[in-house]
This record gives sequence, C-alpha cells and structure tokens, in this order.
Amino acid sequence: MATTDFKDYYSILGISKTASADEIKQAFRKLARKYHPDVNPGNKQAEAKFKEVNEAYEVLSDPDKRKKYDQYGQYWKQVGEGGFPGGAGVDMGGFDFSQYGSFNDFLNELFGGAKTGGSKQSYSYRGSAGTQSGGFGGFGGFSDFGFQNPNGGTTQDTEAGISLTLAEAYNGAKKRFNLGSETIDVRIPAGSKTGTRLRVRGKGQLNPMTQQRGDLYLKVELQPHSFFQFEGDNLVCEVSITPDEAALGASIDVPTPDGNVNVKLPAGVRSGQSLRLRGKGWPLTKGGRSDQMVKVAIAPPKDLTTQERELYEQLRSIRTYNPRSHLSQVQL
Repeated sequence: MATTDFKDYYSILGISKTASADEIKQAFRKLARKYHPDVNPGNKQAEAKFKEVNEAYEVLSDPDKRKKYDQYGQYWKQVGEGGFPGGAGVDMGGFDFSQYGSFNDFLNELFGGAKTGGSKQSYSYRGSAGTQSGGFGGFGGFSDFGFQNPNGGTTQDTEAGISLTLAEAYNGAKKRFNLGSETIDVRIPAGSKTGTRLRVRGKGQLNPMTQQRGDLYLKVELQPHSFFQFEGDNLVCEVSITPDEAALGASIDVPTPDGNVNVKLPAGVRSGQSLRLRGKGWPLTKGGRSDQMVKVAIAPPKDLTTQERELYEQLRSIRTYNPRSHLSQVQL
C-alpha cells in the first residue's frame, strides 16, 4: 500500500488514538446511522462513506488488528497477510526488507534457519512483550504478532458476545453474524444460559503465518425477564396470593415456559414458601428439564370495599390465631 493510500481510521470515526472500545463503538454507531444507504437512498457519497466507516470499525474494534495498525500504519495489512512490511523499494529505517518474501523468510534467517524454498526448520518465536528487535525499523517483540510457531503454530480463536431473549434461548434460534468479509448463520441450540460458550469452527481470525483460521466462540448473555429468573439450573418465579387463598388453600394458574399450569395451594401456605413444579424448568444439556420453583408472596389488598373492610374487621374480632405469640418469650 502506498503512503498516499493510507487511511486514518481514527480520523474517519472522529476519535482519538487513545479511544476506548466503548468510544469506538459509539462513534461507529452514530456514523453508521448517519450514512446508512437506507437513510441516503441513491447517494453514492454516503454509500462510500458508510463503507469507509465500516472498514475503520472492523479494524479498530478488533484488538489484534488495531495493535498491528497502530504499530505498522499503512503496512499493517501486509503484516496480517504474512507478507513483509515495506516490500521492494520501501525504506524501513534504513534496512532493506525487499529480499524477504514473508515473515517466515526473515525470521528463519534471523534465527539461523533457511529461507523459503530451502529446508525449513521449526522455531517457536516467543519474544517477550515490549522487546525490541533493534535495528529493524522499530519492530516489537515477536509475541506482538499473535502467534507462537510460524511453521505450523496455533490458530487464532475469537470470542464475541451474543445477547438472547429468554424465548430464543429456550426454544433455540438462528442468528446472523457479519464477520466483515462474510456473513454467517449460526444455529443457537435450545437450553443456552448466561455464560454458555458456543463454538463455531473455522470462523475465527486468520493466523498470518499458517493461513489457517481459528474458531469463533460465542458467549451467551440472557436478557432480563420480567417473571422468570435462574437459580442454578432451575427457573424461579414469584406469585402473589391473597390472604384468604393462603388461609383456605386455592387452585391458581402459574406461567411456565410451556404456558400456564394449574397449581394447588395447600391451606396455611406461608409467604416466602416455595412450591416445586418438577420438569417445568430449563432444558438440560444431558436431556430433560430442570424444575420450576414458585415462591409464594401473600399480598393483602390495598383498596377495600366497604363490605370487604367490614368482613376483615369481623374476622379480626373473632380470630384466635396469633402468629407473634412466641415473641413474648424472646429476651437477650
């Protein structure tokens, strides 16, 4: 890439070089909305700007790409593609790199190996972070390149977050992801929970030395639900009942992931007591489902009709049960 072709991704997004990941994301979203083709139909300039903003975000939102971009400037792509920065006719700190076709050639010769085309030797280049290979135009330690063994080393795995509604996680869903150069559809299995890691083979970053892609790991985060929560593998919920239902017992409908089920309340049920609905909870990886725990909360009415108030007063006058009778024995 010629120097005149260099794109200042920080200027494109309107941010500083010290911008955080959140600041980069906010700047991208603002500009993407502004220049999106749907907002600017037929506007070629807006379309070009939209592509430029996406390109900048793709690089700066990826820690590995951003690191190479910050270190090598206009030559960062050659680093990522396994070529050597500079190439023929480019001056890099007074050192002629044009004799090397790739990082393999340079590293093998530097450590005493053979160039491409000769008998290759296997090395594990693991420079400590921040180590400078003096005299080579400001190259950092070899660990900065994100690989361990350029002649057959590890691939580069990538992790990304995915937010799911409870319905999507319970039933399973198909999600579409834009990986920059490609769009993929990922099937989310039923029963995922917050913290679940889903592996998508061969969709991670490209190892610049082996030209092999790592895996993409999707870390699930469930969106909060207004009624259901988790307690271990079980689902938990809270259901309010009236004082008369608590005293006399009742039959009530309780929501479950499958719909409402009828639950029998025993007479004398206490506030805070939990009832177990077996097999009505969350799908388990080993098969079957967990339980749903229904926590009872006695909710007295706030607004009473005249007749209700008279009946409650009559009940109070004849009531024999005192739930605080044991308190008279409490002492230090």
